[in-house]
Amino acid sequence: MINHNMSNDRAERTPVRYLTDEKFIAWMLCPTDELNNYWRQFLEAHPEERGDLSKAEELFRKFKLSTYHLDEAARERAVSRLEESLRHYHRKRKIRRIFITAAGSVAALLLLFMLLQDLIIKSERFSETPMDYYVGSELESKEIQLYTGNQKNTFEENIDVTIRNDQLIQVNKEKSSDADEITTDRNSINRLVVPHGKRSKVLLPDGTQIWLNAGSTLIFPSHFEKKTREVTLRGEMYAQVAHDPVRPFLAKTDHLDVKVYGTGFNLSAYEDASPWIVLVEGSVGIISDKGNEVKLTPNEKAVLNENGSLERSRVDVSSYVSWKDGYLTYHETPIPEVLKQIERFYNLSFNLDDHVSLQGMTCSGKIILSDNLDNVLTALTLISDTRYHRENKSIYIYKK
Repeated sequence: MINHNMSNDRAERTPVRYLTDEKFIAWMLCPTDELNNYWRQFLEAHPEERGDLSKAEELFRKFKLSTYHLDEAARERAVSRLEESLRHYHRKRKIRRIFITAAGSVAALLLLFMLLQDLIIKSERFSETPMDYYVGSELESKEIQLYTGNQKNTFEENIDVTIRNDQLIQVNKEKSSDADEITTDRNSINRLVVPHGKRSKVLLPDGTQIWLNAGSTLIFPSHFEKKTREVTLRGEMYAQVAHDPVRPFLAKTDHLDVKVYGTGFNLSAYEDASPWIVLVEGSVGIISDKGNEVKLTPNEKAVLNENGSLERSRVDVSSYVSWKDGYLTYHETPIPEVLKQIERFYNLSFNLDDHVSLQGMTCSGKIILSDNLDNVLTALTLISDTRYHRENKSIYIYKK
């Protein structure tokens, strides 16, 4: 249960902790004037908690319970469990009557309570971390953010993150010879947020190397369990996975999972595009929402279509993975694809002049991923035979 007198207890602050607080759960399930006043006064006394409380409310409402059902025995156990937790509140009788009279929704509400308690237990297990909770406006920041346990560290430049051991993380900055050391916990879950215009690299405790592209979030543990190695991605990464025949490596995304058998691959799973994977070497199995596993061979690309099927093709992998080395390379690539890639990396919006048609146009060349956006745009116009005008994050493309 939350200690509500915690203005000096920064280490304990995290939105997830509200989900084990009976008063918060009662407020979410059955708001009353008494509970509304309580939380209003709490926020007045602790305004720094407003963000965490708001995130906890959002997470609470994300559960989709309409497809869940409880049998009679499980429902009785859940009722007993709920009443035990709410027993000491003055309004228990009213809350209980609501549960009894709202027979159509009682199973869903009880299951929600059970899920919320399970979430706290599962949050220590990496594979159950809810992705929606970890992605948002952080990608609009100008700084890379590394969360470990309850700590937050920010960096203005590209970084390399190394799990030195299960209680120490080393961070090397691109333009500095000094390394930061962050003390963590063996069971902590780490989250690396790489905003637009940045890149990062992670060395996991098993020796696996992961490069994160701009606009990406990676969730990973400080210590892998004995039976499996799992990371969760939203965005794009290139991975060189350390071989381990005993513990399979699993990269999880919103719509597909990649089971790795010792390999190098590029995985793209942004929110606004169909997920795809390119295999450089080794072997991977792709597991979609349908549950079927499809294995790829080197130099093969698979795209998950809207209907859930995988479309496979042979590709030149170099153009898909060069970003990890700091540049983009193109070989007769359609210009709209080039613009989309640069839009995503720098969080831009390209606008075409009425007299500009890129249909059928391709370009070949190399673009260095520079902090100076004008250098990037100049290189783009040179290899595409166009010119540009820049207004903040809107880029207007014209014919020469």
